[in-house]
Order: sequence, then structure tokens, then C-alpha cells
Amino acid sequence: MNYKLNTRSEWLDEYHQGVRYGLQGKLILEESSPFQKITIYESKRYGKALLLDDCWMTAEKSEKCYHECLIHPALCCSKHIDNILIIGGGDGGSARECLKYKEVKSIDLIEIDIRVIELSQKYLPTIGGNAWSDSRLNLQIKNGIDWVKHTKENSYDVIIIDGADPIGPSKELFSNSFLKDCKRILKPGGVLATQSESPESFQQIHINIVKVLREIFDYADPMYGSVSIYPSGLWSWTFASMEKPNYMHPKKSRLKEISENCQIWSERWQQGAFNSIPAFIERELAKT
Repeated sequence: MNYKLNTRSEWLDEYHQGVRYGLQGKLILEESSPFQKITIYESKRYGKALLLDDCWMTAEKSEKCYHECLIHPALCCSKHIDNILIIGGGDGGSARECLKYKEVKSIDLIEIDIRVIELSQKYLPTIGGNAWSDSRLNLQIKNGIDWVKHTKENSYDVIIIDGADPIGPSKELFSNSFLKDCKRILKPGGVLATQSESPESFQQIHINIVKVLREIFDYADPMYGSVSIYPSGLWSWTFASMEKPNYMHPKKSRLKEISENCQIWSERWQQGAFNSIPAFIERELAKT
């Protein structure tokens, strides 16, 4: 395992299609796991941050802009939320948000790279918070594709896909076969949620994700918000369900329990985020 430490103040950039997305600060640690390059960086504005294969994943002072938006439209709206599956999510932020709900009985968190978890726990402990010690969390260091493939039908009330960009270990998390297996193991009335990239920086990838989900599920809709450290700052999450768009209608009892503890997400914010689809994306999705 290779790593290096550095305390020099400098800029660290993610490069994407001729544009740099960077933060000023200092490099804390950089190493290579069997799966990917992992970097821990401490920025002046957003605190400690995690990069995988030189792409920004999360940062202490901006992570709620991502995690709240991925989790709460699914958990606040699903028919039941007893059993949750999280694929990826090694920083612990998604599990933390799920565990805010008293109804949740168990969460299977399937992360392929144990070093992402270990380094997040050490350097970004506020993101996972108390999730790591919660008895409802079942952590498995395994391949999420295999886990889903070998899980029996109707096992989970909510499935959360909290993966990196569709390259490297996360590439198959956006495939037709994987998402069909997710549908198979999702209980009736349940919701699937996935991050679905930037409609600006990853336009075609974003469109493809939504289209594949619409082919597999009865309903699938993207929601848009801002995550400042990601390419372009404009980001998306897509939600899918069968029979009706369950993710559109938060349950009042859960709203009361959750909304006061959120910095970004609220029922009003969610309505606006689903309605803020860019016109060019809406036109592309309308094409058969």
C-alpha cells in the first residue's frame, strides 16, 4: 500500500473536460488501495475532503448538500423503511441520514473498499457521526454488484446507490443488469435512489441513467440541486419506484421527525428540486 504525507499549502484540482474544479489547502494523505487512489485533503473553505481517483467525493462543510438530497426523498416517502440497502457510501454520510428515522430497523451498507471507510472514520469522522456505532448498521466489505445479484426478491424497502462516477469500481452500478436486480429485490411500495451526475458536466451520462431507470421501473424522475465541490456545482439524484411515483409524496409523520434537523432538504425544497429540471434535459428525456 503506497501513501504520502504533505503539509504544504497548495491548490488541488479535479480536471474534467478542460475545466479545473479546485480547493486551496493542504494534502493530508494519498494512497492506493487495491481498487482506487484515495486522497484526503484539508481545504480552507470546506474542511477535510475525500477524493477517489482524483475526483471530489465529499467534504465536511458541503456533504449535507449531497447526502440529505439523496436520502430524504426516498426515506420520507417510501411505504415502509424497515430495511435499507446502501451500495457504496463508505464515508458514512448516507447511513447517518438514514439512521435519523426511528422506523429504520436495519441497514446493510455494502462497500467494496475498506480503506475508504477506515480513512473516512479517521479523517472525516463528523460525516459518519454515530452511524458507525449504531447497532442497526450492518457493514459488509463486499462487491455491491454481487450482493444485489444474490439477494432474494423483495428484501429491501429502500435501495440507495451512493457510488462514485461511473468509472472504476462504480461503473457497473449504472448498468441495466444491476438496476434490474435492484428492482427485483425492492419491496412493493419501495423507492430506489441514486446519484445521477451533473446534467451540465456529465450530460449524456445523466440522461442515460434516467432513461435506463425509466425502462426498468414504472416511474423515475431526476431531482436537481447544488453541490459546490462537484464539477459545475449543479448535481442530480434520480428516484424510481413501481406503480406510482412514491418518492414525490413525503409522509407527514416523517416530515415532522426529520425536517428540523436538515440544513438543505425540506418538503418545499424537494418540490422545487423535482420541478427544476433544465429544459434541454427535459427535451432529451422526452425522446424515444
